[in-house]
Amino acid sequence: MHPAKTSSDEDLVRERRALGDLELIVCSDGTYVLDGGAMFGVVPKTMWQKRMPADEQNRVLLGLNTLVVRTGSAVVLVETGIGNKQSPKMQEIFQNEERLPASLAAAGVRPDEVTHVVNTHLHFDHCGWNTTLGEDGVVRPTFSNARYFAAAGELAHGRLQLERDRVSYLGPNYDPLLASGQLTLIDLHGAGGFTPGDARLRGPEALPEARIQTSAEIAPGVWVEAFPGHTASMLGVHVEARAHGGATERACYIGDLIPTHHHLDATWVMGYDLDPLTCISERKRFLEQAVAEEWVVVFPHDHQVATARVVWNEKGKAVARD
Repeated sequence: MHPAKTSSDEDLVRERRALGDLELIVCSDGTYVLDGGAMFGVVPKTMWQKRMPADEQNRVLLGLNTLVVRTGSAVVLVETGIGNKQSPKMQEIFQNEERLPASLAAAGVRPDEVTHVVNTHLHFDHCGWNTTLGEDGVVRPTFSNARYFAAAGELAHGRLQLERDRVSYLGPNYDPLLASGQLTLIDLHGAGGFTPGDARLRGPEALPEARIQTSAEIAPGVWVEAFPGHTASMLGVHVEARAHGGATERACYIGDLIPTHHHLDATWVMGYDLDPLTCISERKRFLEQAVAEEWVVVFPHDHQVATARVVWNEKGKAVARD
């Protein structure tokens, strides 16, 4: 057990925050552990361990943050944690807690009222509770009335099952959604040229043709933007609301472009990132706008700081302000 690991009910709902006339709630699938060196890539341990102490096995403690957006007409979930389908071996490795259902209940969010679910990408620790393994051994969609959204390029990449990252792409997290007709695949502006019957999206089993969407909007006030680097097709999820006085406020769930507030330094990229140079460039692009416009940034894997507005410090580095 990681020395900092906790399981108290106080951690079920990480944060509640108003964004204009919307409500943002950060729920949690609990914590898990990953190798600290992998989380910080080429950054020396002597530097990163000052920010995130590692245990005796060099693991750091991470969160699994799900953003709930209540708009009045929609209940949108961004990311769904690791879920309950991990093998005993994987559970032993990651020590994940399977807490999202309890967290949503504590936040007053019923599974049947969720209208939209967005995955920034399809790694197992971002889409696990898309589906649930029942006591009867059948995997079913967790949110029966929701439309699910992910990038078409993500599914196409996952279908390749490449040695570099095939362990991260698990069909039971998304294939049942194709089967139920609930999954919409986003191909922004048609740039990938994906079609419903595209061979790049086909799995080993007979599944219905995919639904393809080329526009960015998920629901009124919620839309996606491409932020490649961690994966080639990763999405960030923007939330915009009208504040008192007519101004707008924005939040962004940035996905694994910036997994924790410790990764706000543009060059502190992960060993997991498929294209670290693109990550650095995309982080800089994101931070320029997020700082200038005072966005609320939601960090997917930060167990300490779930959300923050970001500012430049006296050295010109991006840091979490609140």
